[in-house]
Amino acid sequence: MTQPCQDRELALQAMLDDELDPLATAALEDHLRGCAGCRKAYAKSQQLRLALRGSGLHSTAPAHLRARIEALAGEAASPARQRPRPGVRPWLGGGAVGALAASLALLLAVPTATAPILADEVISSQIRSLQSGHLVDVATSDRHTVKPWFNGRIDFSPPVVDLAPQGFPLVGGRLDVLEGRTVATLVFKRRLHTINLFIRPQPAGARDAAIARQGYAIEKWSAGGLEYWAVSDIPASELSNFHRIFAEESRK
Repeated sequence: MTQPCQDRELALQAMLDDELDPLATAALEDHLRGCAGCRKAYAKSQQLRLALRGSGLHSTAPAHLRARIEALAGEAASPARQRPRPGVRPWLGGGAVGALAASLALLLAVPTATAPILADEVISSQIRSLQSGHLVDVATSDRHTVKPWFNGRIDFSPPVVDLAPQGFPLVGGRLDVLEGRTVATLVFKRRLHTINLFIRPQPAGARDAAIARQGYAIEKWSAGGLEYWAVSDIPASELSNFHRIFAEESRK
């Protein structure tokens, strides 16, 4: 039976909780490519996390509780309420009430089923692909060669288009790993810059987003049951234009 590497178990949990820096994440993702045991353990932990988030264990606080918390917060903010009243212990004064109210309000405000943010993982994959010399597994601008190359290697069919006429020529494709699962990656060029486009089946609750992090621009969108993550060091406006053009061409 395939088992995870014992010296990697803590690192896998740290990556699951977004506690690793980009370089450590990149090194661990590289290890996942060649270690079936660690890859299986990471995917299982990820599935467990998603299952718990969608299991109905969370409930919405009733309106009267929210109103009570807001009232407590108002009392704590009022100068007239700062002195302890007779029969009330000092440690239950405005400061403690305010802290309690703030804590409860935070619990009410935090979403209970937020999808994990993959921005750091996507950036790590971008950096690794440029540094390791493993930019593509199939190097060609012919989309009719790249698309069938994915057949049998992944369980979905990503759209492949060449955007050379629009200034984003296709370089090739490769397999990568996001959240412990193999994804399709298309590689495009923009002048001397590289765009990695990661494609995977669309998870529940996915939303479009434009993100800037660590000097990289990221465009995230969903279409046709698939989720797309485009990352590059080109200006955000150019990557947004790439997103628009790819979405239009892939629908043709």
